[in-house]
Amino acid sequence: MSEEKHTHVHVLEDGTVIEHSHDHAHGHHHTNTKAVLNRLSRAIGHMESIKRMVEEGRDCTEVLIQLSAVKAAINNTGKIILEDHIEHCIVDAVEHGDTKAIQELNKAIDRFVK
Repeated sequence: MSEEKHTHVHVLEDGTVIEHSHDHAHGHHHTNTKAVLNRLSRAIGHMESIKRMVEEGRDCTEVLIQLSAVKAAINNTGKIILEDHIEHCIVDAVEHGDTKAIQELNKAIDRFVK
């Protein structure tokens, strides 16, 4: 397989831009990409229905319950992304001595669990 260079750019909530690149000989594959995209699509659809609930003046308690369900869905999606990242990117980074990727993972985890 040919050696590929992948660059990732992340923009944090505070506007900080983090960019890192990895040389991957394995083609940088995530096994759960389709599942993540499906979950995100469902969460987006759910948010649209919550927006309609607010527009229609539905009961605040119902809206809060639905928002709670979306938060849980987003958190679970984040866990899947995190697992995929550890299984693929971090394992590869450790094999190649890329300590910066591990530091960036720690920052991302810190932000995710807030």
